[in-house]
Amino acid sequence: MSAAPSATILIVDDSPENLLILSELLRPQYRVLAATSGEGALRVASSLPVPDLILLDVMMPGMDGYAVLARLREQPATQDIPVVFLTALVADGDEERGLLLGAADYITKPIKPAVVLARVLTQLQAKQARDWMKDQNTALEAEVARRMTENDLTQWVSIRALAHLAEIRDPETGNHIMRTQGYVQRLALGLRAHPRFVATLSEHYIDLLARSAPLHDIGKVGIPDHILRKPGKLDAEEWVIMQTHAKLGSDAIEQAERDIKTPVDFLAVGKEIAHWHHEKWDGSGYPDGLAGDAIPLPARLMAVADVFDALISVRVYKTAMPYAVARDHIAAGRGKHFDPDVCDAFLAGFTDFVTIAEQYRDGH
Repeated sequence: MSAAPSATILIVDDSPENLLILSELLRPQYRVLAATSGEGALRVASSLPVPDLILLDVMMPGMDGYAVLARLREQPATQDIPVVFLTALVADGDEERGLLLGAADYITKPIKPAVVLARVLTQLQAKQARDWMKDQNTALEAEVARRMTENDLTQWVSIRALAHLAEIRDPETGNHIMRTQGYVQRLALGLRAHPRFVATLSEHYIDLLARSAPLHDIGKVGIPDHILRKPGKLDAEEWVIMQTHAKLGSDAIEQAERDIKTPVDFLAVGKEIAHWHHEKWDGSGYPDGLAGDAIPLPARLMAVADVFDALISVRVYKTAMPYAVARDHIAAGRGKHFDPDVCDAFLAGFTDFVTIAEQYRDGH
């Protein structure tokens, strides 16, 4: 690799004679800038074109080379410019001090032209290599970000497609998945600082909850139409069959997990929601009769979200309940149907739940 002829070199020396010698040596191959003081060096280095290399005299009146180098390393625009010290110093520790501050190399005075040209070429080639690697890394990071965004979008679309498939079988639910997704996210945000949940409800976990919430009723695709679409109350036998949608949903997700052979966080959360969102805090729910904290948190959040949305939605067998009445119904289930703290978070953020319900109201 050869250094580009357009490389810019800044020479800093308080001796006009030294500046002249170095300029004449370097100009046939490089663009040369000059400064006679530390302050001047900082101004030039911060201006365009930014130097590719700085040859910096150590012993200068006012601000010496060490101080200049320290200032260069403090500024983002100049911190990566390689600096080669020019010095006649031979005292023990001088070279080590400069290298510790970030100097790339030392050239001793009086200078030897061949040595200067060789050292300059070496540093410029090293900088070219670093710049190339930085560009490659930037391009790679951009490609990784693009693919992650693409994968994220694919994941969201796939989840929505599965959820909408369930809705096709049960068209009366309308925008139910959009609303319940919003409710679950709002509940999680309201509980993230609560002592019981602070260790669980990280930003990443809340994202997983929102991502997985639409999967809660996918098991309904396995329920026969004469039960799923029955325009009236289910009898005891039909109700037993309807309850199987919880396990059907979690079984489908579990099969997907086995198929891909790689754990996927949102599927694990989605499986918990699908399987246990009809459990009740007092243990009277289904399919497993779990109680209290034995019910996974995602399912406890969905329990409130799902019931509230069912109450405020029109069904062929009922009218929509007013928001305030639905709120009172949820409050009455505190400690019985619902986790008390989750219920409290719902009541505290009730106006937000109404806003979500209105935003995704059926027919909008």
